[in-house]
Amino acid sequence: MRHRIGIAAALAATLLGAAACGGSDEGGANDTSAQALDGKGKTIKVWLMVDAQSSWKEVVDDANARFTAATGANVTVEYQQWANHLTKLDATLAGNDVPDVVELGNTEMPKYVFSGAFAELDKNRFENSANWLQGLSGPCELDGKTYCVPYYAGARVLIYRTDLFEAAGVKAPTSYAELTAAADALKAKNGASKKFATFYMPGAYWYAAMSWVYAEGGQIAKKDGDKWTGTLADPQAQAGLQKWADLVKAYSAGDVTKDENDQAQIFAQGESAMFYGNGWEVGAAQEQRKDPNDPNSELVATKVKDKVAAAPMPGIPSFLGGSDIGVTAKSQNQALGAEWIKYFTDTKAQEALLAKAVLPNATNLLDKAATVKGNEATALAAKSSWFVPMAEKWADVEKAAVLQQMLRDIVTGKKSVADATAWADGEIEKTLNG
Repeated sequence: MRHRIGIAAALAATLLGAAACGGSDEGGANDTSAQALDGKGKTIKVWLMVDAQSSWKEVVDDANARFTAATGANVTVEYQQWANHLTKLDATLAGNDVPDVVELGNTEMPKYVFSGAFAELDKNRFENSANWLQGLSGPCELDGKTYCVPYYAGARVLIYRTDLFEAAGVKAPTSYAELTAAADALKAKNGASKKFATFYMPGAYWYAAMSWVYAEGGQIAKKDGDKWTGTLADPQAQAGLQKWADLVKAYSAGDVTKDENDQAQIFAQGESAMFYGNGWEVGAAQEQRKDPNDPNSELVATKVKDKVAAAPMPGIPSFLGGSDIGVTAKSQNQALGAEWIKYFTDTKAQEALLAKAVLPNATNLLDKAATVKGNEATALAAKSSWFVPMAEKWADVEKAAVLQQMLRDIVTGKKSVADATAWADGEIEKTLNG
């Protein structure tokens, strides 16, 4: 890696895209000259989600150190909570005291790219950009320009109890038929307790349900000309939803109206044989913080410690989730912000993330990810994936919990699949075309 200030400064003019407008104040929002990367005496503000603080803070610290060595600038990192970060960001962007760099989930990014909240970047200045995962890079791109950089990805996989599988005489399934056969065997072996979930599947887990939709050839919505059309009422989508709902009703337990946010904690209680989760949830189910509100508190073993493994979900494409990171359009340190992102997303940083059971941001790193213990299943799952519609207002669909409500209506019997999907299509169209 290049640490010398002279080399970094020489690259400054190409770090930002051509969309930056004029402006001659030293270090100003649109200054991309070599002088802008002489960051001595300056501090950039970075907003990252709390995952980075609790799971890979050393990766952040290393990127900060390399950035400071190259530019002389300091970094202040503020960690945000998923529950309120968009509300906080919207309020901040309305003013002028904005962070220089912001992380957003890849499904959240399109809204802010369309609205002009992020500055254009030259993607060629970032390592592995020719091979970025489409599920991460797609939300960053608009009209041939790039406004953010893929940070990390996560694929959902089948997470299961090795001891219960062994006791029931079943192995990790390699087809959907094997999956349901294994579930039947596990249910026969362990199903005496009403609390036991052969396959714990929350009823409002839309990432999971939509994976079943895409497996049957369906999709959430499509664009026809200038208008978006909801497609959940299409036969293929309905078939996927029915198949998913049948699994929930046959094998899950507990409150089916819940979402997936605490599924690893529930699995850790020892009353489930399988669940569909992110790769990092393998570890989260086995060790949890003594104080769940303190990301630095001691990790303690759960009831399922050393009894958990993962495999690709057979026959079901995985939602490719993750995060992107960009420089805000109102930043007064855009060149420095872009330079920091360069270090935070380069190969060295990506390889450090591999050890944390998350996926890298590029396809050329997936095979290496598959060789890292804990990443084997997710790396394979990422090769068959799907993503939400690239629509300006998709984040508003998520915020309104349209899909969650549709799923609750289906699993509780409040509405048929046909009625629930017709309602959801109407809400999606109203939001995306509004």
